[in-house]
Amino acid sequence: MKKINLLNEETSNKIAAGEVLERPSSAVKELVENAIDAHSKVITIEIEEGGQKLIRVSDDGDGIDSEDIEIAFLPHATSKISSIEDIYSINTLGFRGEALPSIAAVSHTILKSRSKDSQGGKEISISGGVKNHIKDVGSSIGTSIEVKDIFYNVPARQKFLKSSQREAALISDIINRLALAHSNISFRLINKGKKVINTYSTENLFDTIRNIYGKNTSDNIIKFEKHGDIASVYGYVGNAEISRGSRNNQSVFVNKRYIKNKLIATAVENAVKSFLMINKYPFFVLFLDIYPEFVDVNVHPTKSEVKFQNDREIFKLVFDAVHDAIKDSFKDNFDFEMENSMELVKDSVPKVRENIQIPIDLKSYENIVTIDNKTNSSEESIKGDNLYDNKGNVPLENINSSVYEKISQGNPNYYSDVNNNLNESKEVVSPKFPALRIIGQYHNTYILAESLEDFYLIDQHAAHEKILFEKYTKEIIKGSVSAQILLTPEIVEMSPEDFIFYVENKNIFSNAGFSIEVFGENTVSIREVPNFLGRPQLKDLFSAIIDNLKNLGSGDTYEVKYNKIATLACKAAIKANDALNIEEMKALVEQLRYIDEPFNCPHGRPTIIKMALYEVEKKFKRIQ
Repeated sequence: MKKINLLNEETSNKIAAGEVLERPSSAVKELVENAIDAHSKVITIEIEEGGQKLIRVSDDGDGIDSEDIEIAFLPHATSKISSIEDIYSINTLGFRGEALPSIAAVSHTILKSRSKDSQGGKEISISGGVKNHIKDVGSSIGTSIEVKDIFYNVPARQKFLKSSQREAALISDIINRLALAHSNISFRLINKGKKVINTYSTENLFDTIRNIYGKNTSDNIIKFEKHGDIASVYGYVGNAEISRGSRNNQSVFVNKRYIKNKLIATAVENAVKSFLMINKYPFFVLFLDIYPEFVDVNVHPTKSEVKFQNDREIFKLVFDAVHDAIKDSFKDNFDFEMENSMELVKDSVPKVRENIQIPIDLKSYENIVTIDNKTNSSEESIKGDNLYDNKGNVPLENINSSVYEKISQGNPNYYSDVNNNLNESKEVVSPKFPALRIIGQYHNTYILAESLEDFYLIDQHAAHEKILFEKYTKEIIKGSVSAQILLTPEIVEMSPEDFIFYVENKNIFSNAGFSIEVFGENTVSIREVPNFLGRPQLKDLFSAIIDNLKNLGSGDTYEVKYNKIATLACKAAIKANDALNIEEMKALVEQLRYIDEPFNCPHGRPTIIKMALYEVEKKFKRIQ
């Protein structure tokens, strides 16, 4: 067995720093929390190169006494607690006394501070844990700390840092969270000389939410509040309009401390799902005020996790608060509608839903069907409808004059073009299931069809999704995505973090058929979109794509990311409750037969359900 060595002070300090400081945003969090504990009213954060080159935090708080400025950088030196008993009644964000020595051990640090009782300020300079100088300086009341070249003496940690843009986005995110928790403090974040965040002191949390997340978010949130014996919970939860594909817009604060807690997040999500059938994560800002003796914040070096004495009680308190608030919101809306319902009923006139029409060249299906000799019956059944003119085409008047562009993507000759392309490449495409005779449509959602002795139910939305998905992915692979120019560009404002993800994946958007230009700070202008997509809910689609890219991570291949974009873009497909006529249903089913994998939609749901005659007759008790 090897001999046991006692680590020297330099090595132990670097190891301790690694536990507290994961990246520049960790240093920013610790320094800003110190400023908050010092009762600051204005906190300014300046960064360069994502905090890797420079972090400067200035505040107008209480300051540090001149005789304590050197002690502040000693391990476990703190003014927040004085004995072990104090840990069970912590009312400050910091208490370990690890932040300043950890930061000074891995950077060049200069701290200037002046307390209210001092005539002048004091400055201390430390590099890699070694003191350079300490001297008197002129300074305003408060503290200013400058951190340069963080991790300069820990190369292993530098290798794990992300790009400067990504690190800057993480810093922006943590400042936004702290601003939510302390809306009475004005926060200013300056990145490369540009003001990124600027919040104003207010006692109204709603105003801070609007400042950070924008008007669209503030217009779609519901306030909740509930009080228990040991804790109180309050905050805002968003409706389905602002739900996202990730949990990035969820903030939990326990005694004003930003934490990550699955128990609370699950309680909110379960309460929301009771009313909103959504497959996304809700927006919420939640504050839990609890007596310090019922929560342990000393379970993680970064204090980002806590442990409750009674998990079940906390879960129920949070669930009930959110559940009741959403229920009351629905009730208020329902009462308002009831008051005005009589007038609406008097003026209402029953409306018959018009069929959605699609220009289709059915002759192209005749050519495709003859590829397989077994499918001649389908050819005869189509011709049997007497829809063709003397040239073998289907006149538009036999289909209807109105144009529905979804299946054809705006190109009346789309199907014949596809067939011509197949002929040119001499590629023989075989059907994946037998030719079907269309019976009709059930509930404007499912296509009913039969083949010999089998009965088929086809989900029109899932089927069209898969058709679009395969067509789009093949166009991406071939680099031949057709795009359309928007009449007026769509302007999308993003959070700094989302903007960074777009910048890092802009070539993927470009190859997928989007033409996007940067349009100011954290804003883009979408000028072209894939041809079949159109413009409906373009902002929501763009946000969903960003969320998926964030969830995938940097290790996934381009093919995986393209598939995710194609899956989301297929929201342009025919919807449930869209009425289709016989010709449209035939076109949809025939095209489905010849794609590569027709039996499941991109999300994994079945597109076709097959029932044999035996199963049907058994249900009617014709056979035993």
